[in-house]
Amino acid sequence: MSTPPFDPPSEAEIAVVSRQIGRPARNVIGIAARCVCGAPTVVATDPRLDDGTPFPTLYYLTHPAATAAISTLEATGAMPKFAGLLDDESMAAAYLAAHRAYLADRESIEHVTEIEGISAGGMPQRVKCLHALAAHSLAAGPGVNPIGDLALEWADWSPSVCQCDDPETSNSAESSAG
Repeated sequence: MSTPPFDPPSEAEIAVVSRQIGRPARNVIGIAARCVCGAPTVVATDPRLDDGTPFPTLYYLTHPAATAAISTLEATGAMPKFAGLLDDESMAAAYLAAHRAYLADRESIEHVTEIEGISAGGMPQRVKCLHALAAHSLAAGPGVNPIGDLALEWADWSPSVCQCDDPETSNSAESSAG
């Protein structure tokens, strides 16, 4: 788990992330969460891309097994169930606090006027992207994002069990992290 400031990622870590997401990773400013084997699970992305585009998604889920498990949750109807939980005042308040924490993390890196007040995953009023919410939970730790925490609890994936298929993914990240 890691929130700003982040240690800059190594070239080896960027290569791992690029393999995980199937395209060149761009504007990664740190590894916000790792698999137990050391491989990146969540990256932190600069709030403004190199081409000047504002990018509100600070925490980006990259681990293939985690991404697949969260995609399955979305495909099987978990999002409306989670959204219904926001009718509870205490859950809505905790989700609003998660939104504010996300914004504070991103603001600590750079203020980007075009995305001011916009966090990720539909916060604070909707549940739109469980990938973003789970990534926030993995980066910030349990208890910060209640919907992200629930997504991780319901998912057929655990951050405490390595499910890296590619030895290159885990070993190169582990060896470069030291």
